Amino acid sequence: MKNDLITLAIETSCDETACAVVKNGEEILSNVIHTQIDIHKVYGGVVPEIASRNHLLKISSVVDRALSDAGVTFSDIDFISATMGPGLVGALLIGLSYAKSLAYSLDIPLVGVNHLMGHISASFIQGAKPPFICLTASGGHTNITRVDNYNKYTLLGKTLDDAAGEAFDKVARSLGLEYPGGAKIDEKAKSGDVNAITFPIAMENNLDFSFSGVKSAVLNYLNSKKMKDEKININDVCASFNRCIVDTLINKTFNALRQEKMEVLCVGGGVMCNDMLRDELKKRCEKEKVKLYLPDKIYCTDNAAMIGVCGYYNYIKGIRDDLTLNANPGINLI
Repeated sequence: MKNDLITLAIETSCDETACAVVKNGEEILSNVIHTQIDIHKVYGGVVPEIASRNHLLKISSVVDRALSDAGVTFSDIDFISATMGPGLVGALLIGLSYAKSLAYSLDIPLVGVNHLMGHISASFIQGAKPPFICLTASGGHTNITRVDNYNKYTLLGKTLDDAAGEAFDKVARSLGLEYPGGAKIDEKAKSGDVNAITFPIAMENNLDFSFSGVKSAVLNYLNSKKMKDEKININDVCASFNRCIVDTLINKTFNALRQEKMEVLCVGGGVMCNDMLRDELKKRCEKEKVKLYLPDKIYCTDNAAMIGVCGYYNYIKGIRDDLTLNANPGINLI
């Protein structure tokens, strides 16, 4: 009698075509990601129509590779997990339609997964167990969440304007750095002085984020330098801006830990690939004796393994979706 539960998970919320095979919500049998970075680099950002077209071209081969890497066949899959939002509607529809077709043809259950809950679930891969506070920072979202169990979340703070990753990309574009901007800023920052330029930090007496102010401050600084025909030290700009974003994320998160009287911190989202942020989080957690679950970078970027883990906990709770499930590009965490 089979006791293991195996899910095939699909993620196509933006410009990564991803598929994973996950056993019992914790063992990653395979995790295949096809990125479109080189395609969108020419345009300075993701072009939705091009992203959708490339998902359509790649999804079958990515699924086949995930099954092959895991050493399983479709007959071994118990249910399908798929991202249903938030994200780019066209991209979401490619992955979700493919997942629905698989579930129908294999006559197995379909479980829709909230992409933001997927990023939180990446910490479960590292062995985290609720309750904990989770900081999620990506190109589209920046949230602080209290996680009481595998399916119960309380949103404590969110971005009021630009997400952290969005601010990185916009500043990078103004500096002439190629997409993806966040990675390029992090790289340049390592050769710059974090104290060279003072940019404002929005620290109101709450747990919400606002990054439009610091983004505008950087743009004003650059425009002022250009108008005066003064040299711009790009490394210093990147280092100072990077430090500002990192400090904001960390300070708000530790405010949440104190407010909720929690001693366990999990993190997720593409911004968590930022080396300065990862290093500063480790130092701060060690100093304040907070247990940190920091996923490997592959599980911070968009991936299907986290969708499979989240799908597993939805499945064992009894959550099922029928074939009328539609993409919801604007769905919130809660």
